[in-house]
Amino acid sequence: MTKKRKSRGRAKGAKGRDSVVSCDGCGRLIPRGKAIKVTREQSIVDPQLAAELEKKGAKIMKVPVTVVYCVSCAVFRGIRKVRAEEERKLPYR
Repeated sequence: MTKKRKSRGRAKGAKGRDSVVSCDGCGRLIPRGKAIKVTREQSIVDPQLAAELEKKGAKIMKVPVTVVYCVSCAVFRGIRKVRAEEERKLPYR
């Protein structure tokens, strides 16, 4: 059977079965190798209060927050883009 992607859409390699993680967008269970992780820095202080404190010279700490999405949620939120149809059909070398 032909395969659409060289990696079969996952980053598993020859490791056997992946553990599953829950998508933070929709709650779907997806293999860890297929999940799309996004890490963003988030402030623990209210934005208006942070702006006032920064004017006075205070430094506001930001905490890294990692979010896991399935492919469909990542495409919906604009984290991953859908490739053009001609680009999808290129053979892997």
